[in-house]
Amino acid sequence: MGKFVCKQVPSGFKFDLKASNGEVIATSEVYTTEAACRKGIESVKNNSVKANLEDQTVEGFKAEKHPKFEIYTDKGGEFRFRLKAANGEIIAVSEGYKAKPGCLNGIESVKKNAPEAKIEKEEK
Repeated sequence: MGKFVCKQVPSGFKFDLKASNGEVIATSEVYTTEAACRKGIESVKNNSVKANLEDQTVEGFKAEKHPKFEIYTDKGGEFRFRLKAANGEIIAVSEGYKAKPGCLNGIESVKKNAPEAKIEKEEK
């Protein structure tokens, strides 16, 4: 089972969603407080199960309603995804993937792991 790890960084707090093998599946923005970070985690838990997929890597893609996972290619040509909440805010982002199937697997991993993931606080 996956887990969310909430940790303090120089500018605030952020979380990583990790799979059971310890790999980071998705990361958050930086929040000003730990409480806000935990609210972000709850948002990922709730929105990931309802999110549709919007594949921005295909020409003439269909725009989906929020919440949604967006797949796109970055400047380096790698595939990435971002999860947007019902209000359109980005609540989690992925690492870069060399191939689209890997990126799609990352999305499936978020959907599978996030809803039941425990929350841990990383101590320094």
